[in-house]
Amino acid sequence: MQPDLRTSWNIGPVEIPTRLVLAPMAGVSVQAFRRQGRRFGAGLVCSEMVSCAGLEHRNERTLGYLRVASDEHPLAIQIFGSDPAVMADAARMVEAAGADLVDINFGCPVRKVTKTGAGATLLEDPDRACRIVAAVAGAVSVPVSVKMRRGLEDGSRACLAVGPRLVEAGAASLTLHPRSAKQMYTGTADHALTAELVDAVDVPVIASGDISSRARAQAVLAGTGAAAVMVGRAAQGNPWALREIVDAENGEPSREEVAAELIMFVRETVRELGERRAVGFLKKFYGWYLGRGRFPRPFKQELVLLDTTAEVERRLLAAAPGAAALVERLEDELSQADEILLDMPISIYGGG
Repeated sequence: MQPDLRTSWNIGPVEIPTRLVLAPMAGVSVQAFRRQGRRFGAGLVCSEMVSCAGLEHRNERTLGYLRVASDEHPLAIQIFGSDPAVMADAARMVEAAGADLVDINFGCPVRKVTKTGAGATLLEDPDRACRIVAAVAGAVSVPVSVKMRRGLEDGSRACLAVGPRLVEAGAASLTLHPRSAKQMYTGTADHALTAELVDAVDVPVIASGDISSRARAQAVLAGTGAAAVMVGRAAQGNPWALREIVDAENGEPSREEVAAELIMFVRETVRELGERRAVGFLKKFYGWYLGRGRFPRPFKQELVLLDTTAEVERRLLAAAPGAAALVERLEDELSQADEILLDMPISIYGGG
């Protein structure tokens, strides 16, 4: 029997309505992305990683990450750093912002993160990693989860040694992306390792890496015993992939649907980032949404060259006039959600 991705599961007391988790992705997982992911079937959504040092110093841009809308729940906010006390303070802020879970990043392979002793580097320093988890778990009342890679080097099995210790330290869930930090996103994710981790711990394990279709999601769930799968790159500009994975709805969206979702994404992003930052931030999304043969390639290039998001919206509506009615309906639905903001100065955006 194939696993049912519409069944609920729990991380501690937090009930998650589907077996699909939307991955935290730097420069992608803004609030607009997360809210869209929930609408299309993600049971749990995650913020992009937030610097604990930035929170400690009350950096306005970093504080902007702690913006939570009521329709995002359940939501995990992911933090990274290398100092247990600073991580604990950041976790308290994350909980105060309204997150349902605090996620700790032990998986980022990017040099600017690992050189500080954070991210995937902590898999090679298990004592410090455990101190961080214990400090964070002791600082908050919400569950703590950890996202990690297999290790720094190809073939590493560090995750299997560190994982059980992290659970003992207080982790209520683990996410494994079974590539090495050295691999980055090349090659394939070794989910045989995920199955070993599932057997080694008594908390839910989320399988991350190469989940791009319903068939693949079901195969990984069945083959590993994981509680859920995490989808990342497959959902960039393509929320319909989430619906296909959860509900087997694999019809290609119409041009009107694509244009409407992109317009809503643009509007939400401007609201969060402000027009000036949004113009540059959104450029990569135009290719993601309009690719896959949905619109001619020159049209995407035309949008990238426009100076304002209002011009982008006008061009999209000219190319797909029927999108206007869909946008109006989506606006009505989304207007019901509110925001929770920390009681401190926050700039219009927490990205970058």
